[in-house]
Amino acid sequence: QVQLAESGGGLVQAGGSLRLSCAASGRTYSSYPIGWFRQAPGKEREFVATISWGGHYTNYADFAKGRFAISRDNAQNTVYLQMNSLVPEDTAVYYCASGIGGSTAVGYASWGQGTRVTVSS
Repeated sequence: QVQLAESGGGLVQAGGSLRLSCAASGRTYSSYPIGWFRQAPGKEREFVATISWGGHYTNYADFAKGRFAISRDNAQNTVYLQMNSLVPEDTAVYYCASGIGGSTAVGYASWGQGTRVTVSS
């Protein structure tokens, strides 16, 4: 079982940047893809990005392409989500998750508690 803890959220102005971190513990962390999802108030959780266990494969939601970048450092047991050119619509709680991968939540069994991102206009 992988335990995950997100950090790095906060309040940022539109056009700004944030880097989210997902710290993992557990012996099999580096063997699994890691995904980022987000949930805005009153909306369903949606896929943001995913990265393969070796970091060679990444996939992004359309809204994230060109603005967000996912990366991982298995030596540090950490996955990052660099978010640039933020807009108010990016306001949400961001979650990282570990599992078999893909762009739907059903592909991930272990979830963190989330970190809140608020983008002001």
